[in-house]
This record gives sequence, structure tokens and C-alpha cells, in this order.
Amino acid sequence: MIEVSNLHKRFDQHEILKGVNLRIETGQTFALIGGSGNGKSVLLKHIIGLLKPDRGSIMIGNQDISRLRGKKLKALKNRLGIVFQFGALFDSLTIYENVAFPLKEKTKLSEPQIREKVFKELKSVHLFDDRDKYPAQISGGMRKRVALARCLIMDPEIIFFDEPTTGLDPVIAKMIYNTIRSLQEERKLTALIVSHEIPGIFQIVDRVAMLHDGKIIATGTPEEIQACGNTTVQRFLKGELE
Repeated sequence: MIEVSNLHKRFDQHEILKGVNLRIETGQTFALIGGSGNGKSVLLKHIIGLLKPDRGSIMIGNQDISRLRGKKLKALKNRLGIVFQFGALFDSLTIYENVAFPLKEKTKLSEPQIREKVFKELKSVHLFDDRDKYPAQISGGMRKRVALARCLIMDPEIIFFDEPTTGLDPVIAKMIYNTIRSLQEERKLTALIVSHEIPGIFQIVDRVAMLHDGKIIATGTPEEIQACGNTTVQRFLKGELE
């Protein structure tokens, strides 16, 4: 589904990505881990088409998103869903209105059709009873679930999560992880989760890759990563690297 090959990116004199290679199979839940400042968010922005690489390719299916323009790029992006780190909700809209927003902007569905789809998604993330509240009136964990529902409303094939549990306590974070996993399994989505929070993320993913200093230094199942002999990986897992 996604294959990143020899990806390089430099900003001024600072080389961020130094030949990244990464492969994510269809239907996998994949975690990209690593400390702050090692290029995770920059890599994610390349995969979703927000940045263009200096060299290398990002294949999504049989298309290189880094080389698409105009309608072809827009069509490919419509297959992708993104849940941003802080939710990116509209404070002036209710929970219902936030989730309905993409449908109103990008489709020609009638109000009854929109209402049916929004109700379904709110029920899937257990927020139906809170639909008339505003983001400021709900908890951080609930806002994450609103963002997830808004993403899923467009039926993406691939969904990306940028630090989905940042700022949440461990109990709420575990609930978010379980919600992500259950929805991924139910809808057969391909999911990439960018995170520096371990070991919680290991409980819900099929494979893990660690990005360090602009390169992928280890890839495997959660069990393989935890047993990895790479010193940098082990220091990160022990919390010795930020």
C-alpha cells in the first residue's frame, strides 16, 4: 500500500531525512516511533503530500504522491485520512458540526444523509450523546475521538495518526489506542501511527519502524523491536533518549 524509497529532505543546511526506506502493507497497523527532532513529522508530511522530497519516491498503491499534481493529487489525497496531533477541531462548531464539516464541504449529500452518517460515526466513537457540545466543553480524550470520527466520515482507505495520545493520561491513552485498533479491524483500514509513546503503542500495531537521525534504524513486529540488539533502539525504549 505504501512504499517509501531512498527519501531525502533538507531544509537550508539541515538534512532531516537521509535516505528513508519504509514499506507498509495493505491492512496493517504500523507505528513509526522515535524521539523528537528525528524527522517523524517531516516524513509523515511527505507521505500525505504536504511536502515534496529532494529525491526519492513515496508510492501509494501504484502512484508516486511526490510527483502528482492538480486533480490527480487531489484524487489520491481523497483516499487518505489524517488525525492531527491536537485534533484541529473548530472551536465555534459543535461536535456534530465538526464531524459533518467534511461532508458539507466535499460532497453533495442531503442534510438527512449527512445526519445519518454523522450519527453513525459519533456512535462508533461513543460520542453520540455529546453531539451538541462544543470542543471546549469536552475532555482531551473526547476531542481526539471527535477528530477520529471526522476523519472516518470520508471513508478513507489509509488513515494517519500524528501523536494521537499526546497530553493524555495513560488510561485515556489506552482507550484511544483500543478505539483505533477496533475501528481499523472493523473497516480493514491501513493505518500509520506516528508516536514517541511506548510501550502503549506496541499493544495495537502489527509492525514498528524506528526513525533516528533521519534514517530507519530498525523495523519489525513489536516483539522484534523490543528484543532488538540495536543500542539506540534499546536506549529509546528505556526512556534514555528524548
